[in-house]
Amino acid sequence: MAFFMKIALAQTNTTVGDFNGNVERIVKFARCARERGADLVVFPELALCGYPPRDLVEKPSFIARSEAELDRLAQLLPDIRALVGYVRRSGAEQGKQASDAAALLYRGKRVLDYSKILLAFYDVFDESRYFEPGNSAGLYAIEGWQLGVTICEDAWNDKNFWKKQLYTRDPVEEAVRAGAKLLLNIASSPFTSGKIRLRHDMLKAIAIERQVPVVYVNQVGGNDQLVFDGSSMAFNARGELCARAKSFEEDLVIFDAADGLGPKGEVEVRPGPASDVEAIYQALLLGLRDYVSKCGFAKVIVGLSGGIDSSLVVTLAADALGPENVLGVSMPGPYSSSASFRDAETLARNLGIDFRAIPIRSIFEDYLVTLDPAFEDRPRDATEENIQARIRGNILMALSNKFRSLVLSTGNKSELAVGYCTLYGDMAGGLAVIADVPKTMVYDLARYANRASERIPAACLEKAPSAELRPNQTDQDTLPPYDVLDVILRAYIEENLCAEEIIEKFRLDSELVEQTVRRVNSAEYKRQQAAPALKVTAKAFGTGRRYPIANKFSE
Repeated sequence: MAFFMKIALAQTNTTVGDFNGNVERIVKFARCARERGADLVVFPELALCGYPPRDLVEKPSFIARSEAELDRLAQLLPDIRALVGYVRRSGAEQGKQASDAAALLYRGKRVLDYSKILLAFYDVFDESRYFEPGNSAGLYAIEGWQLGVTICEDAWNDKNFWKKQLYTRDPVEEAVRAGAKLLLNIASSPFTSGKIRLRHDMLKAIAIERQVPVVYVNQVGGNDQLVFDGSSMAFNARGELCARAKSFEEDLVIFDAADGLGPKGEVEVRPGPASDVEAIYQALLLGLRDYVSKCGFAKVIVGLSGGIDSSLVVTLAADALGPENVLGVSMPGPYSSSASFRDAETLARNLGIDFRAIPIRSIFEDYLVTLDPAFEDRPRDATEENIQARIRGNILMALSNKFRSLVLSTGNKSELAVGYCTLYGDMAGGLAVIADVPKTMVYDLARYANRASERIPAACLEKAPSAELRPNQTDQDTLPPYDVLDVILRAYIEENLCAEEIIEKFRLDSELVEQTVRRVNSAEYKRQQAAPALKVTAKAFGTGRRYPIANKFSE
């Protein structure tokens, strides 16, 4: 006998610690699921408290609030079963005080409470720092189905998919062995380039191998440096994709566990990003929008040099927040070209943002006059170049204070990697929007931004990159060509190859590679003072890459 069960995949955007707002959002989506005839609605990992809560979990009051809000939520839900991620006390006599848990709520009661078994502790994940691991499978019978509940990392240890397993246990395998006929995985899996496809392939492989339907519900939204793409999905026991939510937006889709169809007899499969470039662009939009709003800001400020990096950042800001909430500021100095100023002005006009010009030549000259006696007639060098950048940083931060607007810094990953940036100058700001975007990808994203019309002037894409801090300066006076530099940086930072391996793999000049590696290592002190960066690659600077500043290690 076939038992029908409609499952709603409720992909929500929650804010860490906003229990009232998160409860309201869960109730709203549960009502929508009930109205659409669902028997069960599934929410993401830690949907009640937001993910990642980090050291808030070490506060007993945070855990107590989470438990109390779950009880309140159970009374507010409509007549539908709801699987909700939350934090609760672990009850362990020894070990961590908290558990990353999933509660199945029905008619005011908690009918299942499962604790996450596999706790990720790599890259940006610190789960074993905070949580006590669970030990037993989460099973629950509904409408003739035996459900197996898992949480995020629990599904990332399939020996049939991964060449190397990180854990000795496989909670998915254990759930199926215990009798689960349908797998539910609630997740808060951050976006990185290529990860949407990776998850799809992994979940499909589980469905085929275990011969059971798989439902996966992922968080969407930006929380600090992490961007969650959603892209929730469901597969039938044959591994066919039968439901998929939107990427980078809140959404609710219905999956019928019996036949894989939605409520109208059709699969609810939303189209995903058409390319990796589109996915990264959408991730940056979402991360920027949520960082600004969740931190209590409404408006942003971007320093416009007329170059490609600031042009991309301000375009992202206009798309994410609306042009009425963006101020572009041009600060021409003694070496700024008139063409660069025109490009910045044209860009601002194309985007419809507010634009102001604040020249810094006289301020810079006053600095030189003031400092020359202290410099004791030493020749001018990068010191004076950096003064220009720091003047601009001061002006942007003054405008930020006066108008309560967030400054967006504009440096890219390639520059940040090798220290081609100025502390308290172009690094000043509250969010580094493209600090995890290599320079070559900056151009790809700018072309994507211009897909419908030329918003970023063609000159910004065509001219040689330059900081314009001395006459006729270009980036390649100091750096290798970006297409070469980015190959080295990706190999060293994301793939952890040493200089010798990079030289051999890519047949590159040994001195070029070794010099680049040295620059990456010596710039660590700068990166640890940089604004938070939105993560879009496999290894971003910030919480996921932890290198000591005082460090003498050499390969």
